[in-house]
Formats: sequence, C-alpha cells, structure tokens
Amino acid sequence: MPIKEVETPYPRIDADPHASRVVRYMRPSDYAVWAGATAGVPAVLHLWEMADPTKVSLKTPVRLGGFLGFIGGFMLAYQRSSARFWGWSENKREEELDFKELSQRASEGKPLYGTSQQPEWVQHAAAANSTFSQLKFSALPMFNIVNHNHHGTDPAKYGVKPKETTEDS
Repeated sequence: MPIKEVETPYPRIDADPHASRVVRYMRPSDYAVWAGATAGVPAVLHLWEMADPTKVSLKTPVRLGGFLGFIGGFMLAYQRSSARFWGWSENKREEELDFKELSQRASEGKPLYGTSQQPEWVQHAAAANSTFSQLKFSALPMFNIVNHNHHGTDPAKYGVKPKETTEDS
C-alpha cells in the first residue's frame, strides 16, 4: 500500500505506528499533558461551581469530568507522540529508539513490525483505516493494533536484505 509522501520538517519514522510503540515512545511531556487534562477538567468544573454556585453535589460530575479528562488527555498525548513518528515535530529521540529497536529485530532475523495471523487483505484494510487516524480522534478514535508491513519506510535502512523485503511485502 503506497503511502502519500508528505514533506515534513523532520524525518518520517513510521506513517502508521502500532499503538504499543506510540505509547512506549511517549515523552515525559506527553504524560504531563495527559495528567494536566485529567486534573484540568475537574478543576474547571470546581472553578465554574465557585463562580456560579448550583448548591448541588458535584461528586458525580467531577468524577465524570476526571474520567473524560483522562480519556481526552490520553488521546492528546497519543496524538503528540504520533506526530513525532510522522515527522511533524522534533523526533530525534524517537528516531534513535526506532533505529535501535528495528535494527535489532532485523539482525535477529525477525520481521520488523511483528508477525500477524491475519490474511494480507485484512492487514492492508487495517493499515488503510488506521494510517493517520490520530487526526480523526474527535470523530472516531482508532488505533493501529494490527501488525502489518505498510509503514511508508524503507526496511533496508534497518539492515533488512532486499530478498526478505519482497517476501514480507
């Protein structure tokens, strides 16, 4: 599946990173954004109540706000981490981690992006649906949870021999 080449200010690492990689590569700033959103929503509800008191218990709304802040904060942190994989923001740390991880897998003779029990057409459909899906979180939160070989990168940079590349594609 060809992935559209987009000019980015930093090198593209992966156009459709697996969800586990996105979370593993999160930076402390991503966790701070996540924590800030988790705490921020209940704090705003509390401040709103102080400004315009309703004289009702806010226990349930604050808990719901905390839950929604947690989910929204996670999606925001996930989106920030994904932007580094796409090369849209500074990604030197992720580039080094990716090269180290995938070069190790290539030297061990393992598939770069893991193995999948799914047929090729399912892997292709999963990649088509989840590539850049982080941009559509507000409409439909979707994560790449299928191992496939459609990542928009050249496996040769990790030391994969051309013969293996044609077999895995």
